[in-house]
Amino acid sequence: MPDEEQQQPSDEQAPDEQPEGTPEEQQASEQAAPEEAAPSEGGSPERGEGVDESAEEASAEEAPAEEALSEDAATEDDAPAEEAAAPAEAPAAPAEAPAGDGQKKKEDVVPGAELDPIAIEPERELDAEERARREAEEEERLRRERELIGDVDEDAPVAAEPAKLEGDASYSATGKRKSSVARVILRQGSGTIEVNKRSLEEYFPRSYLQSVAKQPLTQTGYEGNVDVRVRVHGGGISGQAAAVRHGIARALTEVDPALRPELKRRGMLTRDARVKERRKAGLKKARKRPQFSKR
Repeated sequence: MPDEEQQQPSDEQAPDEQPEGTPEEQQASEQAAPEEAAPSEGGSPERGEGVDESAEEASAEEAPAEEALSEDAATEDDAPAEEAAAPAEAPAAPAEAPAGDGQKKKEDVVPGAELDPIAIEPERELDAEERARREAEEEERLRRERELIGDVDEDAPVAAEPAKLEGDASYSATGKRKSSVARVILRQGSGTIEVNKRSLEEYFPRSYLQSVAKQPLTQTGYEGNVDVRVRVHGGGISGQAAAVRHGIARALTEVDPALRPELKRRGMLTRDARVKERRKAGLKKARKRPQFSKR
């Protein structure tokens, strides 16, 4: 009976008051704890206190070391940046100093030297027909320029002394240009020119047309020695001026036949047959077509 009473209170004890284990199990757990903790230089594995102190000392030593390394790295990063900036700024002074040399070099450079040369294709050889056509076009162009400008060659022969006309003698000729027809009569006189019973300046107000009409007289020297009467009709004012020139040139060949080669060479005796091309049926003008509409 006493034994049963003693056992009952042991069974009724709270779980917290029960012993954790046998002394052998506690010793085994204490031995295993130091083995799991990492050994340190400052303490022994057998004492837990030595392990904690050594870990704190190691972390304290590592913190200043890391700060020192970060500071060194920052100084190393700043130093190369400053060294890189210094050489970039250094050449600025020498570049400003030889300013005159740079200007001389720019002046010596030929403009357009860097451009690629243009490849010129060799000219092909022209056949006889093409060469003759181009020569004819060039001669025609020069003739037209001489007609418009009234260019006179210095070496060209000009009548040294105008021929003297008889008192009542008159020389007539007909000149044409486009659809204009001019009938010209030359008589001895002081150089007056009358066109359709009006003066030359009144009938042809433009100075260019006046010079065209008087061109044969001025180039042969008969400008102040003969009077000219002209009746002209048809065409426009430009065609009439050219017709008057043609008629005066023909009349001068009647006065002095020696002038014919010179006037012929200058193109004043040639009948210019160029006229406006006629309109064709179905077209707006000679060659202008109405707009084509597909739909």
